[in-house]
Amino acid sequence: MWIATVKHIDWPRSHAAKAQQAEFLRLLDTAKRMRLNAVYVQIRPTADAFYPSPYEPWSQWITGKQGRNPGYDVLGFILRAAHARGLEFHAWFNPYRISRQPKLKALAASSPARRHPTWVRRYAKQLWYDPGLPQVRDLVTKVVLDVVRKYDIDGVHFDDYFYPYPAGGKTFPDKATYKTYGRGLSRAAWRRHNVDALIQGLSRRIHQTKPQVRFGVSPFGVWRNKSTDPAGSNTHALQSYDALYADTRTWVRRGWLDYITPQLYWPIGDRRADYRTLVAWWSRQVAGTSVQLTIGQAAYRVGTGKRWKNPDELSRHLTLNGRYPQVQGDVFFSATDIAADQGGWATRLRSAHY
Repeated sequence: MWIATVKHIDWPRSHAAKAQQAEFLRLLDTAKRMRLNAVYVQIRPTADAFYPSPYEPWSQWITGKQGRNPGYDVLGFILRAAHARGLEFHAWFNPYRISRQPKLKALAASSPARRHPTWVRRYAKQLWYDPGLPQVRDLVTKVVLDVVRKYDIDGVHFDDYFYPYPAGGKTFPDKATYKTYGRGLSRAAWRRHNVDALIQGLSRRIHQTKPQVRFGVSPFGVWRNKSTDPAGSNTHALQSYDALYADTRTWVRRGWLDYITPQLYWPIGDRRADYRTLVAWWSRQVAGTSVQLTIGQAAYRVGTGKRWKNPDELSRHLTLNGRYPQVQGDVFFSATDIAADQGGWATRLRSAHY
């Protein structure tokens, strides 16, 4: 299951060290009760750290103030606790998001964004690093490898945020960067090249540093629609290839990932993106590759909307997955929703599948 820290979605709800440690142990108890075997924990949610970092400040989501030392190594504690319970620990990083608010001066003085404001772009009332800058890719690589070297993590995990989701019809403000580094590519192709370069480079460096550490991504569930590209899925949804510049199909085909966990957050029978269609499509993409396929499941949607009111919807998903040998597991967003067990869906899922 995912344990999200940005906005305190799952954890920590308290800024006191002992209370937040107890909170985390309860979440791990939830994972064990569900008979899950891994947690994906967000340790770098907004270009800040849940561990003592030589590159970035302590996270605001721990103490309420970015840069404030919580008095203990948060990552060290939660990693040991997960391993003590036999759970894999995947360190979840957001590569480019700096802040959910637009004021640079609100960041800690030690933040690289404060020290290098030319790397920063304001978009949709938030702050982002510009993925087109080599300095940004270098920073992200250093941050990830620092954790890989210092901690006994089982995996490095990215979610669906690369270039930000389109907002308000506005273009991400990277015109000057494109002019400098565009190399004759179209702007869209250049953006995809930038993300490809980060993924490929990180994959190589992670495996050079610790071959046993796995690298995985959980992208938006639609690569491209068939109406746009014959190789795409028979869907009618946002396309990660075109909107987020994440060419996830290429990453699988070139073996840059150890696992991929597409976020298939639609119910069976959805007209825009039928879960059945997407499981079949993703299974075809990993077939014949060394990339493991696990499915991202929308636990947070159970009990909402017409189709999600049925508490058995996710159980139906896992039953359907059984038809595809390529599907080797499921990851649930997120921990709080599993613990809440809306309508008893998690209890039913455990009884039927775990």
